Amino acid sequence: MQAFEYANPTTLQEALGLLGTKWGEADVLAGGTDHISLMKEYLATPKRVVNIKGVKELGGIQNSKTGLRIGATVTIDELLENAEVRKNFPALTAAARGVASPQIRNMGTVGGDLCQRPRCWYYRQGFGLLAMKDGKSLVPEGENRYHAILGNGGPAYFVSASSLGPALVALGAKVRLVSASGHRDVAAAKFFVTPQNENAREIALLPNEILTEIVVPNEGSKSATYEVRQKEALDWPLATASVALKMKGSTVSSARIVLGHVAPTPWVATKAEQALAGKAVTPESAEEAAKAALADAKPLSGNGYKVQLARVAVKRALLEAVRARA
Repeated sequence: MQAFEYANPTTLQEALGLLGTKWGEADVLAGGTDHISLMKEYLATPKRVVNIKGVKELGGIQNSKTGLRIGATVTIDELLENAEVRKNFPALTAAARGVASPQIRNMGTVGGDLCQRPRCWYYRQGFGLLAMKDGKSLVPEGENRYHAILGNGGPAYFVSASSLGPALVALGAKVRLVSASGHRDVAAAKFFVTPQNENAREIALLPNEILTEIVVPNEGSKSATYEVRQKEALDWPLATASVALKMKGSTVSSARIVLGHVAPTPWVATKAEQALAGKAVTPESAEEAAKAALADAKPLSGNGYKVQLARVAVKRALLEAVRARA
């Protein structure tokens, strides 16, 4: 890996003062479960690495009337072990449980999960974020079985790598991004973005900012996450669905249905939400919502199978949500 300067600040303000104004000047390190690999492959070549694990104010999980605050350096293990999260936010617990590796659970952080780079093998093999060659993407006519089936009109065809992102979008969470000049709170749904060029990022974070915390509102919704994966060992899902339902008696007053690993961002299935509103969640209505969620899918040459897997994930997540807190 390329030589770099290493900084180990103990306060947030100290850490912010070590950041740069452009990507590549300074990278933030938390668990390092993915970033170290990127550096070894020369996909990340920062001049300075800023380790934020020693910044105590970035840790901890606290519940209040306004919502559940999750510090950016909270590990996946800490999230799974928190009784408040397990009781009130089952979609988030299920998403965290999908991180199968004990090592990654122990070291990987919530903030790191949201900020991790795409797992696209074109990107990981050095072909660039958008896998462009001669002004054209290699993905549509190449090896694309794990790529996007929604939001894939170009130029990005990778799928969002975040395990927790779809659940946080469904739960209406916000992330706090802090720079030396202040902070801004961004809805999780707007934190993930589709890059339009090779120099852009997949998230709204700027080079001079640190993601410090996530706040999940206490809305009392029924929620669940369902994943479809090839194997139970360390692997990334082929498709996921996270749902959060506000109920009026036995019927759905409003629904948030978000698909994961099928688009460059966690994909809000608006048509599915509309199809379910005012109805009871039954196998039939869940099936109808699942079909609506994938109505706009445009699979590539090798990933048409993902359409049915995503439908299954939506249907089972909906049924699990009403069972979980009936």
